Amino acid sequence: MLQRLQSACILMFLTFVGMAHAEVTISEAWVRASNPGQSVGAAYVTFNSPQTMRLISVKTERAERVELHSMTMDNGVMKMRRLDEIAIPENQAVALAPGGLHLMLFGFKQPFKADEEVTFKFKFKDSKGLVVEQIATLPVKSPQ
Repeated sequence: MLQRLQSACILMFLTFVGMAHAEVTISEAWVRASNPGQSVGAAYVTFNSPQTMRLISVKTERAERVELHSMTMDNGVMKMRRLDEIAIPENQAVALAPGGLHLMLFGFKQPFKADEEVTFKFKFKDSKGLVVEQIATLPVKSPQ
């Protein structure tokens, strides 16, 4: 009897933990192909989550660093700004796309070639401060 109770408690705990660690859906993701000698690039992705999350960092072995950026038009001048995080509201898609929010890749030694794939580690934080990491592999594409 005690063993059944322990098993039931463990199952309930694992169910709760699974719900608390809701994954962020990653879609429409790609890295812009780059040219030889170029050391700055960009990646784009759409995020969606069943709970409010914040993207707090991104890493890839293919670049020395990845920064979160926004682009806005101000009096006819395009301005780019580094962000500390990107909010992902509950059940609302957040698109990182050319001309808006995006990932800037700095310090890569080899160009990103169309049709190859690049693995990224995304780090998210929920409203309770819990940090979760997700790995995603993004295709490299030439802009159209």
